[in-house]
Amino acid sequence: MAGGSILGNRVQRKEDPKFLTTGGIYADDVSDPRLVGAAQAVYARSAVAHGKILSIDIEGAIGMPGVLAVHTAESLGLEPIPSPFNPAAARTLLASDKVRHVGEPIAVVVAETLQQATDAAEMIFAEVDFLPTLIDLEGALASETLIYEAAGSNAVFDTTALGLPENSDTDEFFKDCEVVISGRFMNQRVAPCPLEVRASAAVWHEGRLTQWVSSQHAQGAKAAFVAANGCDDGDLRIITPDVGGGFGAKIDAYPEEMLLGTLAKELNRPVRWRETRSESMMMLGHGRAQLQYVTMGGTKAGDVTHYQLHGIQDCGAFVGMGTILAPFFTRPMAAAVYDIPNIEVRTTSVVTNTTPITAYRGAGRPEATAAIERAMDLFAGEIGMDPVDVRRMNLIPKFMEPYTTSIGQVYDVGDFEGALDKAIEAAGYSDLRAEQAARRESGAEKQLGIGVCVYVEITGGVDPKQEDAKIEINDDGTATIYTGTTPQGQGHDTAWSMLASEQTGIPIDDMTLVFGDTDRVPVGGGTMGSRSLQQGGAAVSQAGAEIAEKAKKVAAQLLEADEADVVLDTESGKFHVAGTPAVSKTWSEVAIAAKQQGDEMTLTTTFVADMPTFPFGAHIAVVEVDIGTGQVKHLRQIACDDAGRVVNPLLLDGQIHGGIAQGAAQALLEEVRYDEDGNPITSNLADYGMISAAELPSFEVIHMETPTFVNPLGVKGIGESGTIGSTPAVQSAVIDAVSHLGVKHIDMPATAERVWQAIQAAQ
Repeated sequence: MAGGSILGNRVQRKEDPKFLTTGGIYADDVSDPRLVGAAQAVYARSAVAHGKILSIDIEGAIGMPGVLAVHTAESLGLEPIPSPFNPAAARTLLASDKVRHVGEPIAVVVAETLQQATDAAEMIFAEVDFLPTLIDLEGALASETLIYEAAGSNAVFDTTALGLPENSDTDEFFKDCEVVISGRFMNQRVAPCPLEVRASAAVWHEGRLTQWVSSQHAQGAKAAFVAANGCDDGDLRIITPDVGGGFGAKIDAYPEEMLLGTLAKELNRPVRWRETRSESMMMLGHGRAQLQYVTMGGTKAGDVTHYQLHGIQDCGAFVGMGTILAPFFTRPMAAAVYDIPNIEVRTTSVVTNTTPITAYRGAGRPEATAAIERAMDLFAGEIGMDPVDVRRMNLIPKFMEPYTTSIGQVYDVGDFEGALDKAIEAAGYSDLRAEQAARRESGAEKQLGIGVCVYVEITGGVDPKQEDAKIEINDDGTATIYTGTTPQGQGHDTAWSMLASEQTGIPIDDMTLVFGDTDRVPVGGGTMGSRSLQQGGAAVSQAGAEIAEKAKKVAAQLLEADEADVVLDTESGKFHVAGTPAVSKTWSEVAIAAKQQGDEMTLTTTFVADMPTFPFGAHIAVVEVDIGTGQVKHLRQIACDDAGRVVNPLLLDGQIHGGIAQGAAQALLEEVRYDEDGNPITSNLADYGMISAAELPSFEVIHMETPTFVNPLGVKGIGESGTIGSTPAVQSAVIDAVSHLGVKHIDMPATAERVWQAIQAAQ
């Protein structure tokens, strides 16, 4: 280890042996004794996308074998819950006045077995007065049919609600530009597809509810469960076991989980619920779904001076988190990495009869990046300049102190041109262009495409920008770390143990991580927005340093020395007087001594960040397109992602790899689709094109470190960066491969059919 420090080394993940052998313990695996004999809940769901509920017939389900209870919103006395983003958009946890999308729960059956509950749920029928189904965003915006009548419009949120002006008249805004390009881009709807679908279990014991939930934020979700159960905060405990993927969709609480406590209390027995894959595809919040109208203007020499974006955000059927993602993240990140003096952005959030939109890896930042990177390509094509050259001449110069963009967003540090240079060099860009020219000259059936993306994103920007951490030294000298961040595969156990070991000298294998339990960790910000390392990790490091100082006081007494003379040797994990390491005290001895003095060797601390951090990077994608069939083959992906100081390169690479896979998947394959009646036609993994290793190349990851001043570790977020950089690069590469045929744009996903159609239309 360089310099004796564990940080910066490729330390193998502590988590992996369990997951690769016995496996994780997920919400549906929990075997707590209190759950013995649990009943099973299954939800009856709407088969209609939009309509007024006239009646719900549950009689056929009540008499089915094993059925213990059947409930609707009326029988449970559910009251409408107003949206915090538009109070006029209110709904009940089970549909009551109307149904708003296929799959919305309308009733719940509880039975002795899962099969019995499933059979009974199929006997529930709703009589619905059909209303026009609104699937198309612009159609919903113009329609007289309202999904929430009290809202007065299907546009349920607009940036003007934040006190921001609407975009200027486009012609007037761009009147002094020599070159103006415009485009209409659809950043399509995608499904998160975590390997673990949602599951939950609830039990009341001695007047207190304990509920296990597959969640990214147990502490944040607790308030929703308290409200749903009408109990005091102290009467509810949320436990999050291992989580098999979330990608943002498991931040919020969902109706199916929130009602279990009520059902368990009524039946006086534990109740479990687990969704099917098709239910997950219909009800677990989707991502992206943003229609973008983009205009860019500048000089014929390549200087971009004006940029205008109107993002129309699909909220889906509920006015939830997906409603505000565009205003809160797409708008401030609209300038991206470019020094464009005149920028205007407007966003409008619209409800449709589709699955609600929620956070999805990057949440608003990938949309902002995709919009401006597509515009840059169109601008370069219009003036006949290489897309790399246009980007380079418009990049914000390197800065190592806060920089404010023309849209008003303050970045911490950045070297965008440095990242682009590294990616270009690693890709062999000029050689790729030469090969592309040769293929075009020869009229080859398979043409080469090169896509470039330079990006910056905001991480750790969800309030509050702080995290607590607690470290407890046990009598045997091992340590327990308590964190408010919840891992879903990121490697928190390894990283947090490394950070604590760096400060205490306790081996990482002697540390245990506690998370996702509101009794043991009452306060926590959860895992989202790439905040975990820069806030949760910083808190753990801070706690490690502070508990070491606390321990020195006790060690000084044991060594009969002045505290100022006692040092902690982090390589051996022992305390000794400076200059005399032969006589030392272990962490175990210190912890036992503290307990004998009536104290505990425990310390809780809070780390507070003054601002978010802004990771950045550059991606180069290389694809091959078969002109005759439209088939795309992803040949190379070169990724330079700068997330500040690197704690563990192995974990960094893993996060980049996962992000690239999801980003490339959106560019090439994934899309949630509905028919004209609002029926989902991608409701399982046979119909939905989730990517696999077979469709991906080996990723070429280039490390670059520009430490931030925002936290003592110098780290930034990395969980979403790969997604943000890869999607525009891959999409641009596909378009680039066929641009010489007259193709200027292809919306994602760039499937063989869509590429072939674009070629035919251009010809």
